[in-house]
Amino acid sequence: MSDPRAPLAQAAGPAEGPAQEQVLALGRRIEQALAHTRSPAARLDDALMRAAAGDEELRRALFRFVDVRPACRTRRELGEHLAALLSEAAPRSASGRLARWLSRAPLTRFVAAGVAGLAAQRLARRFILAGSAQDALPALGSLWREGVGASLDLLGEESVSEDEADAYAARCEAALDSLAAGVRAWAPRPVLEADSIGVLARVNLSVKVTALTPQIRPDAPRRGMEDALGRLRPILRRARELQAHVHVDMESLDSRETVLALVLELLAEPEFARGPSAGIVLQAYLRDSQQELDQILEWVARAPREPPLTIRLVKGAYWDHEVVEARQHGWAVPVFESRAECDRNFESLTRRLLAAHPDVRVALGSHNLRSIAHGIACAERLGLSWRDVELQVLRGLGDDLAQALAHLGLRVRVYCPVGDLVEGMAYLVRRMLENTANESFLRSRAQGTPLDQLLAAP
Repeated sequence: MSDPRAPLAQAAGPAEGPAQEQVLALGRRIEQALAHTRSPAARLDDALMRAAAGDEELRRALFRFVDVRPACRTRRELGEHLAALLSEAAPRSASGRLARWLSRAPLTRFVAAGVAGLAAQRLARRFILAGSAQDALPALGSLWREGVGASLDLLGEESVSEDEADAYAARCEAALDSLAAGVRAWAPRPVLEADSIGVLARVNLSVKVTALTPQIRPDAPRRGMEDALGRLRPILRRARELQAHVHVDMESLDSRETVLALVLELLAEPEFARGPSAGIVLQAYLRDSQQELDQILEWVARAPREPPLTIRLVKGAYWDHEVVEARQHGWAVPVFESRAECDRNFESLTRRLLAAHPDVRVALGSHNLRSIAHGIACAERLGLSWRDVELQVLRGLGDDLAQALAHLGLRVRVYCPVGDLVEGMAYLVRRMLENTANESFLRSRAQGTPLDQLLAAP
């Protein structure tokens, strides 16, 4: 990797990608830094995940067990659920067959259930930072001292009542207050606190529109928008007072248009033209994501903000949901069905976003070394400062990568969920699916796929 502080290459057009040699050099440099950050605990967790990934029947049974785990109140219930799930499966691996036998044998069923419950809790602790924003402050402070920022996500997929939506909105405002009070004592970290546009907020909170209203419906989007706007406005006002950043997450496709329209409408209001710092998410696995970016950039041209809109580009976390729902209804599948197609689209969107700087701020969310190296190389090719690209990873999947990127002097942020196991179960299952998918970059890397092959153009 070239020194991020060194002079940058001459600017080029957004359609032009960086040279493969440059991407390879960057990827190798990141990989070298990664070799010095891998923790023993992470290696153990990865070994457990690989064991599940290698046996499809065992993997399916364990996912189902994790899904029902919060509803189980006793070890007996745990054992009964585990035994039932494994009895329906036909594990092919030796470990899978042993687990099935232990869960069915009367003398060992309770032991097996207890071990499985502890394993589920361990995985939850890997992916979920703490129970609340206040409880998360020590861990967030440790990340900050290591040169890593964070975006806190309050777990909760969606609200089903007005009371739940009110409670989620109150949690968001309370989280902003707790974080703003807690970060004041942190030492300065210039890499994390400013880019070439201006100051970056120390406090970064991710929120979900579907948790702010129970009324999001594709057939009546305006009603859900009005209901959510009534709760999101006070959150933005509080964020502006505290100089915090609020990022609105994107979820499944059935709510995307409503969420996007809501955010763009709200941020165009005169009250919010000069803050707070805010952002949205663009999902590269959607086939129409290029058209969605067209819409966002057209809005940016019409309604410039200070500070500018931040766009977090990710691959997408609802692939299984979108594919299953589309096939059940006989619809065209809205997502790319091969990893290579998605990766190519991610790189194309990366180039377009970086070319739109400084009208937008860019955050690239990926654990794929190729995608990361490509983004850094594109920034250099476009003549941008190293400070103008933020690299984002997920807690539990990208911890070591975050440390490596920070060690190299790059700006990196970890997406950190907080909440209890029940609220986080859907999130936990999606992360497990992502980590053990056949085409997962993380799985390929763990299986020893040669680095040059992983860094090859998709």
